[in-house]
Amino acid sequence: MITYEEIESNALHTVAQHAGIYEEAALKNTRKVMAAFRKNKVSDYYLKPTTGYAYGDVGRDRLDLVYTDIFKSEAALVRSQFVSGTHALAVALLGVLKGRDEMICVTGTPYDTMQTIIGYPVSSPGSLTDLGVIYTEIPMTAGGVDLKLVKAKIKPETKLVLIQRSCGYSDTRKTLKISEIEAVCNAVKAKNPECICFVDNCYGEFIEDKEPLEVGADLMAGSLIKNLGGGLAPTGGYIAGKKELVELASYRLTAPGLGAEMGATLGDTARLFYQGLFLAPHVALQAVKTSIFAASVFSQLGYEVKPLPHEVRSDIIQAIRLDSRERLCAFCEAVQANSPVDAHVVPVPSPLPGYHDEIIMAAGTFVQGSSIELSADGPLRPPYNVFLQGGLTFEHGRIAIMSAAEMVGTRL
Repeated sequence: MITYEEIESNALHTVAQHAGIYEEAALKNTRKVMAAFRKNKVSDYYLKPTTGYAYGDVGRDRLDLVYTDIFKSEAALVRSQFVSGTHALAVALLGVLKGRDEMICVTGTPYDTMQTIIGYPVSSPGSLTDLGVIYTEIPMTAGGVDLKLVKAKIKPETKLVLIQRSCGYSDTRKTLKISEIEAVCNAVKAKNPECICFVDNCYGEFIEDKEPLEVGADLMAGSLIKNLGGGLAPTGGYIAGKKELVELASYRLTAPGLGAEMGATLGDTARLFYQGLFLAPHVALQAVKTSIFAASVFSQLGYEVKPLPHEVRSDIIQAIRLDSRERLCAFCEAVQANSPVDAHVVPVPSPLPGYHDEIIMAAGTFVQGSSIELSADGPLRPPYNVFLQGGLTFEHGRIAIMSAAEMVGTRL
């Protein structure tokens, strides 16, 4: 019978075998970040706080330009006023879409909190469908996005196509690679050049050496307490893309006519945003290595994992099918017990806003809910998948995952 020591050794060998492409991406993305900092002459002056209306917040405005250059966009909106990635996505969609506009999600059923933004399948006040937006879903196939069906469904009046990059709480769909996002955008534009290709980029930034706007997307959004915050950003989100679309989103975030001209950068937030972005490519690499390690350990133990240890990745999420409530809880308990914050706390399943099932969540993080720090969560529903993400350091991830493997083994 294989020992945990042998499993750990095998997993380390697997990481060494397959981490090379992500190390190269981290190097290229670090160069990209440094070039943007240098071009925009980032200085200590931009790291200062502002208050009130914050008219003329040069640090805030300069950070928008840095993001614009990194993502090769026309404009960007990077704000602490975004309370989450979900909020940034909602602001983008509510800013761009109006009543009777048609939106098609080409990546199947979105994850739970996105469903509440859309208002489908369950109606929610203030959602897109509540405001009159027409919504359609196109299921994904085993091979990915059904491009043939996408071309058939896109009409001249289709205003926006939603492309969810990450898998969300699904073990039946894969995360989209940048090349696959490019194929979707090409298919959409071939049928309707005016249709907006909008990418939910959460969990995917800096894993590859290109981002969606470089391959045909018009707009994208995400969270700063995921990849781009580098583990330092205390809150916030971003929207980037075509200038007129970012401007419409900015009017939804503040008010029409005010847009990006307002929004204070309180306390030490500016420095943490800049410094976190500088560290982000390296931290994203640590998270990917942690995911590969977890996939190897649990596949050796006989569990179904997605993606497999050797599969090419485009986000930081690792799904592990545990097949029982007890094992799902055990996994999260182990991650929590091996966290730097609140290690003494035992996570328990509970309802969370925006989710249909009870959720168990292990997140002993310095920033509440930070998914780039090592965390694990999952809905309490069959097949009891746990979704592992993050890891500021691979060493921490390795310790926590081995502990989780042993604790899950006690709940057979």
